Amino acid sequence: MAPKKKDKIKDEKKDKIKDEMVAETTAKQDKKNGWSLIVTSIIVGLLGALVYRLYISFVAVPELPKFDLDVWWGAGPRSNQDISIRPYRILLLDSMQENIRRKFEAYRRATKIKSLNESSSYGLNSDNLGQIFAHWQFKYNYRERTRYFNKYDHFKTNIQGLDMHFIHVKPKNPGNMKVLPLLLLHGWPSSVKDFYEMIPLLTTPRNAYDFVFEIIAPSLPGFVHSQGAARPGLTTYEIAIIMRNLMKRIGFNQFYIHGGDIGHAIGSHMATIFPNQVLGFHTTTPINYSYLASMGWFIGSICPKCLSDDYVRDKMYPLSDKISFYLEESGYLHLQSTKPDTIGIALQDSPLGLAAYIIERYLLYTNPNSKFTPEEAFSSYNMTDLLDNVMLYWSTGSITTSLRLFKETVKNYDMEQVLARIPTSVPTWGLRTKNDLFHQNDNIIRWKYPNLRGLTNLEVGGHFPAFEIPSEVASDIFKSVRKFLLTRKV
Repeated sequence: MAPKKKDKIKDEKKDKIKDEMVAETTAKQDKKNGWSLIVTSIIVGLLGALVYRLYISFVAVPELPKFDLDVWWGAGPRSNQDISIRPYRILLLDSMQENIRRKFEAYRRATKIKSLNESSSYGLNSDNLGQIFAHWQFKYNYRERTRYFNKYDHFKTNIQGLDMHFIHVKPKNPGNMKVLPLLLLHGWPSSVKDFYEMIPLLTTPRNAYDFVFEIIAPSLPGFVHSQGAARPGLTTYEIAIIMRNLMKRIGFNQFYIHGGDIGHAIGSHMATIFPNQVLGFHTTTPINYSYLASMGWFIGSICPKCLSDDYVRDKMYPLSDKISFYLEESGYLHLQSTKPDTIGIALQDSPLGLAAYIIERYLLYTNPNSKFTPEEAFSSYNMTDLLDNVMLYWSTGSITTSLRLFKETVKNYDMEQVLARIPTSVPTWGLRTKNDLFHQNDNIIRWKYPNLRGLTNLEVGGHFPAFEIPSEVASDIFKSVRKFLLTRKV
């Protein structure tokens, strides 16, 4: 074979090998690109599913769930229910006083543990506890306080199997004024005692107002003189249904609501579930509890100065300071949300232990700085008034059933969040105080309450304003309801 022909054959073989290599490389690249496309598609799909899930979970407005409006919470059969409204009287029995006296004697003989420093950074300062003990033992007049507790008309009626206690006060001389029903909802560790000084301010006619209030102030189920549930599941939204049924039993199909703390959550649920029955909602805890609102709080920390709401800016940020405060002061919340019965046993066995546990919340959440200045701890409250609230829990043995509400609410928090994401059309007004636990930007509040008619900002007060500054709260309720009436849709 000629050399040229051999070279040609070699070149053809080389070209063929080269073509085969190119084809193989191309095939590998195509295969690689195919896998990349598959992986990319999977990642995009997963991200899309995640975004959709986040949207559904945090942003999209869910439909209002259908609730059973007559769940039976009592221990006895439904057939035995007494639906009458019965007069009720609060009693501090001599036997109860004797029991407390014996426990005080045991405390006097016990070894006292002094606080490690002059602050309350380890819990209630021992000097403050000594003040509580001395006042309770030597100055608290049981007979006089019994008369005080019963200065309003008290009643009980059975709602969904539970004997519900409530105060009902009508204005004495309304004249030609409109009389508007107002439901007052307390929180924890509060009771109807928080409203005692505010009730006469609401039931007394005022100049420049053509209306006055008729007050219904119930004890929440499991709190003080209201019976606790005999089965699990009594959350804040279930209590909202009970409160609506209570108002219906009393004779009110439409009414106004004031609430704070847990009372805010219950009132908010009532406005969401029963918007045609709630004429207006006044709250001293104007908070949107949704996860999206919490995300807004975190995002706002990037640029706090960008917030147009000057009042809340310094109260919401720096974020690190607020989180540090919540972590340090929310230990009780975790305990009550997990083991309420355990702590309840300890508290119900010791009147002073119960007083320390409850009163510390009042002192700290009224003025956080009181932790570092125990000598000023009681500057916002009268000691007898604080002990009145403790006595209501002690005399009824209800601290454990009140604590269970925290566990039930956390256990059913998914439904709480569903309701938190549903805007309510009910006219709403918020009162914000200087030392409240939580503050939010106005726009975030409006996500939940688009019909927010106004916000009052005070440079006084803490988390229990109805108890601490009743005059300011009563005036704000009048102001808010007048706004509701003027702007009511025909």
